Amino acid sequence: MEKEPILKVGILQGYREVAGTLKGPFLLNGTTSFSGGFSARVGEGRIILSDAAGNEMIHDKEIHCAPLDNATFALLDVTIGVNFHWERKQEQTFRGELRLISDKNDTLTAINIIPLEDYLASVVSSEMSAEAAPEFLKAQAVASRSWLMSMLRTIGKAGHAENKSPGPALQTKEFVRYYYRVDHTLFDVCADDHCQRYQGITRMISENAREAVERTRGLFLVYDNNICDTRYHKACGGLTDNFANTWENVTIPYLTCVSDSVIPYSPIRTEEEARRWILGHPKAYCNTEANILRRILPSFDQETTDFFRWKVTYSRKELEEIIREKSGIDFGNLLSLTPLERGPSGRIARLKIAGSKRTLTVGKELEIRRWLSRSHLYSSAFVVSAENDTSGFPVRFILHGAGWGHGVGLCQIGAAVMALKGFTAESILKHYFCGAELQKLY
Repeated sequence: MEKEPILKVGILQGYREVAGTLKGPFLLNGTTSFSGGFSARVGEGRIILSDAAGNEMIHDKEIHCAPLDNATFALLDVTIGVNFHWERKQEQTFRGELRLISDKNDTLTAINIIPLEDYLASVVSSEMSAEAAPEFLKAQAVASRSWLMSMLRTIGKAGHAENKSPGPALQTKEFVRYYYRVDHTLFDVCADDHCQRYQGITRMISENAREAVERTRGLFLVYDNNICDTRYHKACGGLTDNFANTWENVTIPYLTCVSDSVIPYSPIRTEEEARRWILGHPKAYCNTEANILRRILPSFDQETTDFFRWKVTYSRKELEEIIREKSGIDFGNLLSLTPLERGPSGRIARLKIAGSKRTLTVGKELEIRRWLSRSHLYSSAFVVSAENDTSGFPVRFILHGAGWGHGVGLCQIGAAVMALKGFTAESILKHYFCGAELQKLY
């Protein structure tokens, strides 16, 4: 890699109409200079771009808006946290070029063209608070940069594994699906949690975040001469997990279980160990205080307070309804939820759901989280308790859980606390990605 890559970042996709503001002069398709409010829609296979008064300005297959004099652009109603419990719409502002493309469904895709390092300054500020410790921000910058380039180098090899629909006609006793990475055809990387949070300059990019990116410019984590697939998540709950527990059954040496603590905790091996671990409050970097969370988390993540240990209670009928809605299966009266396989962090990879009409085992980690919540459970590291009526029939299910996210790779809250305790970015990265080394590639 000889120079900094230029990225195509997908901001919006599948919209019937896109609206926003060009804040300063932009050159439209190399011909017309324009600034101000605009809207775009697809008509007769072409994109119609109109000004705020509704006057048509350009009618073309693609529209490129190139900034002049460091102009920026804003887009309305950008969805963030898609399908997660914090999903919402925002107005977002961006630097760089805006590109509007119509797809085969006559909907619009909005793409931001921007250099990698400028992109990272926003990612670092969007993923965690830019007021976190500088060494954490540097570690996050390296992890984000490495993950992105690792992902881009595997384009064409991505996919996911799944059974066919698990609905009533399917008589299989097990349904396993993992969500790897779907290649984006119109852009390199999306702007939401599916890839990495990127919110342009909507959130003020602080000098701390910008400096973290600049000080690590061109720096990557490598293992065996390859850029590392540096996965990360919000809170591991005390132990990180193996790659194979969430994705395909392969061993990646630097994506294995590590203790999120100076104490070398043993990996979870039995249900009894899982119960003691999840119902306990072990010392861990990500087991931290509310005032520290306020310092290291972006504002909308602070709406969630129970990152380390959490509890969800469902009536039996409510959980039956959720599972039926998410899986397409009528299990009848829900009788039990039984973990059959766990990873070393306690996250469940295979869960048996038993009902009066049907019994089926579901996996992997993310599919379990989706089937048992109207959005997502925080993680699949949970133990189940049932409250029964006098006849022994369950009337309520209680899930006690640990951590937020898939648990593989870097624990963001843990890493941020390590930085506050004086660890360097290099030592943080080597803690979570065992055997990996830093290497400057441009």
